[in-house]
Amino acid sequence: MTIVRQPTRAGVRDAAAKVAAILPPTPLFFAEIKGVEVAFKAESLQPIGAFKIRGAWHRLTAIDESQRSKGVVAFSSGNHAQGVAWAARELGMPAVIVMPEDAPRVKRDSTLSLGAEVVGCDRGKGVREKIAAHLAHARGAVLVPSFDDAWVIEGQGSVGIEAEDQFEEFGLDDGIVHVVTPCGGGGLAAGLALALPDAAITVVEPEGWDDMRRSLEAGWIEEAADEAPPTACDSLQTRRVSQLTFDVLSRRSATGVAVAEAEIRTAQRWAAHNLRIVVEPGGAVAIAALLAGKVTPEEGMLVIVSGGNVDADAYAAVLGRDD
Repeated sequence: MTIVRQPTRAGVRDAAAKVAAILPPTPLFFAEIKGVEVAFKAESLQPIGAFKIRGAWHRLTAIDESQRSKGVVAFSSGNHAQGVAWAARELGMPAVIVMPEDAPRVKRDSTLSLGAEVVGCDRGKGVREKIAAHLAHARGAVLVPSFDDAWVIEGQGSVGIEAEDQFEEFGLDDGIVHVVTPCGGGGLAAGLALALPDAAITVVEPEGWDDMRRSLEAGWIEEAADEAPPTACDSLQTRRVSQLTFDVLSRRSATGVAVAEAEIRTAQRWAAHNLRIVVEPGGAVAIAALLAGKVTPEEGMLVIVSGGNVDADAYAAVLGRDD
């Protein structure tokens, strides 16, 4: 029987120390929504434009040095791909990333520029996971999932430790009382739940892809429907969350909401005008939930802005709309 390593708060703190040793903290911005000042953690300003750099660094640095020459294999539509590619480059490890053919070109090009090999695939159910597992086995490489991994979850949770320290620096003595975060497979949300054990956790997903919300409400894992609608949130198109992430969030009584595509576009524009930052659709869903009234702003709230890797033409079109 294989024993699966479980993510822990101690692991999150170890990850935070690792990340702090190589990267500066991402900014914490403050802005009012419905008359309440809320904190926004700009993970979109990471070197790869997303929080995924955290989990990738914690995971790859945990690989024994004798194994590193065989490299790593990951599967991702883009942000995890870039995180793994960046960490592999810093550690001198080969990296292969399996990416859907329809992944945003900006994410694919960035992954290649970081030195990773990219293998294209169809976005069909389970295809990239199977290809990645085959490649890892054939090469003797370490498979690095985007969320179904204890080290990755702990690494993503380091953002919570970092934000907690920033709250103290700003003199917010009551600390973080509620975290609102984008959610795909739940690695970031689960990591935050471990990092901030006293804070309420709300996950936000695009409509039709809100499998974590439905899973938390049902008490067991629910998959996204095969006929799930199109969404601009390529980074949040996860059909099934993992047992690891679900268990952490379920134990913490996390809740979830879903936001519409128009609400996401409104959030992207709001972030550009009020925070002066570029946010990709998947990175804007937590903001969208507040603006749409699906989550009530409150003092001590932390909103995660998880990524900013946008297609230039698509982003320009969003800014030019009024919906």
